[in-house]
This record gives sequence, C-alpha cells and structure tokens, in this order.
Amino acid sequence: MATFRLPPAACDCRLSRSTLCSQRWRRLPAPVLGKEPLRRQGSREVLGVLSQDGIMRFVNIQTCKLLFEIGSLDEGISSSVISPHGRYIASIMENGSLNIYSVQALTQEINKPPPPLVKVIEDLPKSKLNSGDLKMKVTTGRVQRPAKSRENRIQTRILKQDLAGSFENKENELSDGLNKKRLQILLKGYGEYPTKYRMFIWRSLLQLPENHTAFSSLEDKGVHVAFLNLQKKYPIKSRKLLRVLQRTLSALAHWSAIFSETPYLPLLAFPFVKLFQNNQLICFEVVATLIINWCQHWFEYFPNPPINILSMIENVLAFHDKELLQHFIDHDITSQLYAWPLLETIFSEVLTREEWLKLFDNVFSNHPSFLLMTVVAYNICSRAPLLNCSLKDDFEYFFHHRNNLDISVVIREVYHLMDTTPTDIHPNSMLHVVVALTKGQYPVFNQYPKFIVDYQTQERERIRNDELDYLRERQMVEDMQAEVDQQRVEDEAWYQKQELLRKAEETRRELLLQEEEKMVQQRQRLASVKRELKVKEMHLQDATRRRFLKLQQDQREMELRRLDDELERKVHMRDREIATTAKDLEMRHLELESQKRLYEKNLIRNQEAVAKEMREDADAFRRKVDLEEHMFHKLIETDQTQNQKTQKLIEEDLAKAEQACLNADWRIQALHKQRCDDLQRNECYHEVARLLRENRRKETEVLNAMMGEEAKKWEEAKEKDFHLKSEKKASALADASRKWFLEKEINDALEHAEHPYRKAVPRYQNGQVASSCSPRASQLNAVSETDSATCISLNQRRIQWDTMERDLMERVRNLRQRLAAQARNRCQMPHLLAT
Repeated sequence: MATFRLPPAACDCRLSRSTLCSQRWRRLPAPVLGKEPLRRQGSREVLGVLSQDGIMRFVNIQTCKLLFEIGSLDEGISSSVISPHGRYIASIMENGSLNIYSVQALTQEINKPPPPLVKVIEDLPKSKLNSGDLKMKVTTGRVQRPAKSRENRIQTRILKQDLAGSFENKENELSDGLNKKRLQILLKGYGEYPTKYRMFIWRSLLQLPENHTAFSSLEDKGVHVAFLNLQKKYPIKSRKLLRVLQRTLSALAHWSAIFSETPYLPLLAFPFVKLFQNNQLICFEVVATLIINWCQHWFEYFPNPPINILSMIENVLAFHDKELLQHFIDHDITSQLYAWPLLETIFSEVLTREEWLKLFDNVFSNHPSFLLMTVVAYNICSRAPLLNCSLKDDFEYFFHHRNNLDISVVIREVYHLMDTTPTDIHPNSMLHVVVALTKGQYPVFNQYPKFIVDYQTQERERIRNDELDYLRERQMVEDMQAEVDQQRVEDEAWYQKQELLRKAEETRRELLLQEEEKMVQQRQRLASVKRELKVKEMHLQDATRRRFLKLQQDQREMELRRLDDELERKVHMRDREIATTAKDLEMRHLELESQKRLYEKNLIRNQEAVAKEMREDADAFRRKVDLEEHMFHKLIETDQTQNQKTQKLIEEDLAKAEQACLNADWRIQALHKQRCDDLQRNECYHEVARLLRENRRKETEVLNAMMGEEAKKWEEAKEKDFHLKSEKKASALADASRKWFLEKEINDALEHAEHPYRKAVPRYQNGQVASSCSPRASQLNAVSETDSATCISLNQRRIQWDTMERDLMERVRNLRQRLAAQARNRCQMPHLLAT
C-alpha cells in the first residue's frame, strides 16, 4: 500500500506509477482537500481519497475513472484504514460508529455485465410525421391544431387499421413478463402502483436499455461547462444530490447540444434525480425517454416555448371549458402562463412527492398526450380559484405553488378528457406512441433548430472568452497596482526605520554611560557577596558530606536486615517444600502399594480360574483315557486266548519300538519346548527393554505400555484358546477313530474265538496286526504327553510373566525415587546458591 499526501489547497492530484513511463493527471472534485492522505489498494491500480466532505472516493489511476465512493454528507468518515490485502475497508464515522466495507461487494456493481432487461422486438416500418410536414395556422383570438395534408392523413388512418389488430398484443407485452394492459387495469383499480414495485414497473414501461458503455462514455466527458456554476442558480442543501444532478445534466448536454442551452432542464430533471439519485444510469435514461416521448415538438421553436404544444392545450381547453379560456383571454393570460410552467417543471412545483408519483404512474402507463391532457385537467379542476383571480401576479403565483387540489380528481378528469376530446383536436393524433431508447447506443436527438443552438453556443463561448480576457487583464492591473502600493509603503517604512535607528543610537549611548557607572558599583557589591557565599558554601558542603555518610550507613544496615529476612524466608520455604515433597512421595508410595495389591489380587483370581479350568480338562482327559484302556484291555484279554508265545514276542518287539518312538518324541518335544522358551524369552527381553526406554523418557508412558502389553496378552490368550480348541477337535477325531478301531478289533477277536480252525493263519499276519495296534497305542500316549506338556508350558509362561511384571514394577518404583531425589536436589540448589 502506497501513501501520498495532498497539499492543503490543491485541487489537482498528480500520481506516479513505477510500471508506467508516462504521468497521468486527474482533476479531483472541489471538496477533495488535504484532510487525509491518499491510500492505494493492493492491486496498485485503485486509489482511495478521503476528502474534506467526509466521503471516500476510489479512482482507477490507470483509466482515471471514479469507481465508487463510501460515506455520505449525513454520515461522514473521519478516518479510514485499508487491509493489507486490499479486501476490506474499516472506517470510523463522524458519529463514532465503526463501519467495515467489503471491496468485492462495492465493486460488484461495476464488474457485472448489464442484465438483459429489455426484449428486442423488431419494429415494422411505418410512416412518421415529420415536423416539416405540419402546418400551423395562427389567427387572432383563436388557436387551431396543426393542419396535415390529405396524403398524410390517409396514410395515418391506414396505419392504425393495420396495427390495431395484428400487433396489439406485441405492443402490450413488456419486458420482465409484464403486460401493459394488465398494469393499466391495476392502475385504474388502485389509482397508483405499489411503492415497493413502482421503480421496477416504470423501468418495464419505459423499456430502458441500460446502456452502461454508452452512459460511461458520456459520463467520462466530465461536467459540461454550462453546468459548472449550477449551485449558484439552484442552491441545493445536499451536496450529493447536487453532484448527481450536475452529472445527469452534463450527460444530457453531451448527448445533445440543445440541452446545454435549455434553461428549464434542471427543473425538468430534478424530480427524477431525487428519485434515482443512487442509480445515475436509470435516472439518465428515464429523463432521456421522457424527453423523446413526452416532450415531443418542445424544441421546434427554441429558445421560445413550444407554441405548437401550447396551441394543442389551448384548443382542448377551449373545447371543454370556454368560460375559463375566455377568462384567461380577458385578463391577457396566455398559455405560456397557465400551461408552460406546469410542463417545464412537470408538475413538481404544484404537487407533493406522493401526488407527483401517483400522477406519473398514470403518465408512463398511457400515451404521451396524457401529459398535455393533465395540464388541461389541472386548469379545469382549479377553475373556481382561477376565475376569482384577476391580477397577473396571482396567476403566476397559482401556477408556481402548491394548491388544495385532489390529484385523484385530476387524474379522473384526464381520463375523461382523453375519452371525450374529438379526434381533430386530440393531441393523440399529433404525437407518436412511446418509443424506447435503442440498445447499445442512444439515438441521435436533433429535433431542434440547430443554427440557433449553434449561434447561442458560439456567442456564449465568445462571451466566456471575453470575460476571461477581461478578468486576466484586470488581474494584471490589480497586481501592478498592488506592487506600486507595496513599494511605496516599503519606502516610507524604510525612512521611518532609519529615523528611529538614529534616535535609538543616541539614547543607547547615554544609557551605556549610566550602565558603566552602575556596573562598577555592582562589581564591588558582588565581590563582597561572593566572599560571604564562599564561606556559606564551605559550611554547607561539610554538613552535606556528614549527612551523606550517615545516609549510606543507614542504607547498608537496611540492606543487611533485608538480606537476613530473605535468608530466613528462603529457609522456611525450603523446609516447607521438603515437607510437601515428602508427603507427596508417601502418598505416591501408598498409591503404588494399593495398585500392586490390586494387580496381585486380579492375577491370583485369574490364575485360580485358569487352574480350575485346567483341572476340569485333566479330569475329563483321564476319564477318556480310562475308558480307552478298559476297551484296550478287553481286546488284549480276548487276544490272550490266542497264541501266548507269539503274542509275548510281538509284545516285546512292540514295546521296544514303542519305547524308541516315545524317546524320540520326548526329545523332539523337549527341543521344541526349548526353542519356544528361547523365542518367548527373546520377545520378553525386547519388550522389557522397550518399556524401560519409554519409562526413562516419560513416567506416564509406563501405564500405556502396560495396557498395550495387557492387550497383547489377551490376544495371545485368544490365539492359544483357539489353538486349544483346534487341538480338542483333533483329539476328538482321534478318539473317535481309536474307538472305532477298538470295536472292530474286538469284533474280529470274537469271530476268531468262534472259529478255532482259523488258528492256522501264518505268523507274519499276526505280526502285522500287532504292529498295526502298536502305532495306535503310541499315538495315544503321544497325544496324552503333548497335552500334559502344553499345560506345563502354559504354567511356566504365566510364572515368567508374573516375574517380569514384578521386576517392571520394581524398576518403575526405583525410577520414581530417582526422579523425586533429582527434584529435591534441584529445589535445594537455589537455596545453596542464595546462601
């Protein structure tokens, strides 16, 4: 953000940019003085100026255009700050309030494209009446309507017949989905449009094109020279309203040169400016549409009033109220007095705001001749007071001030006149229908005597140049006269000064002689006073030295007492901290003991539950083994009836082989058990080491590690439980197979006992049967030994984990003791340093 400061009396602001090689000049409005520095937004293209009238204006320094402004004359800004990113503006108002503005919201109206509010309807070619084709006949005491040629009259009648049927709906259809006939029905029913939707309805009735680009080009031309001193002729209290009026009139003057010479244009445009002061584009287009349609033929006799329009009004008044017209003629009152003041101010002087809005609801909803009929109706409705007037001043006062008149009655009278006026004098036949402004560019307005306007413009420019020359010469003469007067005054002052200097020099010589005598006397007195002062100074220095020494001694005594008090306080604080720490350690020790007992109690309860479960499983297993041994012994007793010797030999060989298998299985199980124990110890060592490292870092992480270890134990217990269930399923399957095998062998033995002749079976078959039985028995013994080994390994693991948990708690306790000792030592060190 760059900051510039404007000189106090400057009206021109010169800006320099690092990205531009050229320098631009921008003339700021007159109220912009050096009250606050200029501030530029983050884009480096927009400059904010806080002017003296309390309004902050933002200018694009690249295009030198005024973008927007914040604040108003009623609520001025005293100070303002822009955010570093240039997105928000904070302003402190003169009434003390704080307002925050969003730059994006302020620039939204500028950046958005114009909305398509008007539908483009192709106009059909039609004959238009030119002003040159109209012929006016003026006679004494009687005013007639313009006479048209026969050819034009026939052509106009044919046009009405063609357009009445085929394009009636198309003419009534307005933009934004409104219908003109429905609006007229609504207007006749309620008398006026709703206040909330009045502006919207007006814009639709007038079919405003909202040409942003064209209006911006007119506005960029600046204030027209004809309206530079508008405030002198029309002093308006609100500066904002005056500024909007000045811009609107300047745009109209740039659009057409006639408006710079029209004296009643401010009176005509002021009601709309006051109504649309926040939207200058709509204000300009409403006034332009009003001039093109409802001010037809007003400028044909410029700079005189529109005689043709006033003649139409006089003809209609003569038809409907001859007595009132004769009264005007008798008192030498022309239409320029009873009709033209109402037209040039469009009734704004004689109506209130609400009455004026109600009237123009009807004017914009009807043919342009409605405005002329309103003038006639106003005179007819005011005929009683007008007939009582006899002086010209009374008539002038009546048509320039408000009167006690009901506007609703006037509007009803206008509709009555529109319906009852004959066609030959009706203004409807001489004025064309409402024509909207063209889209994109505004139409050319040249319905005025161009040579008169050009001559007046040239004459005004010549007079302005002559006046500037005269003012320049007068200024030069005044400057020369001021220089001569200044030189004469300076000469007289110089002579007077020289005379005064001479007299002052003589006076000073006399004073110097007197002063020298007084100086000698004063020096003598001063010497004696110095001697006395020297003696007093010596006495005072001695007293001051003694007082300073006593003060230093007192300060040192106070410092010693303060140090003693500080030592006592620190000793007392140290003892109190030691006692508090000891109490905290005792409470922590009690908490740990209670936690340890709780853990031991939970472990004992869990061990008892697991032992009980294991005992139940062992009892079930023993019962199963007894049943199998009973069935096996039954089989053996049955086979003992066979060959005893062969059986003994086979049993011996089977016992040896079984013993060898058992030894090998036992060794394999021992090695497997050792490997499992080694892996478990290795895992436990790593886990304990990790927990110890975490305990060194932070004491609170010990509990989290224990909780994690507990979760792991539960997962391992679940896995072992799943493994145990799978082993039980395998054991159940083995039991079923063994039971089936024993039953089959018993049945075979019984069959062999019933048939003795089968004893002649070869010996090697019996050997095969015995050998097949021995592996089954060895498998049974292996299963039983595996179950017992599993139970032993689970008990050993539980004992190991209990031992590891006790060691871990002991280490945690030792770690807390060391931390407490270190904290105690840190508390004692400051006391030792203080002593």
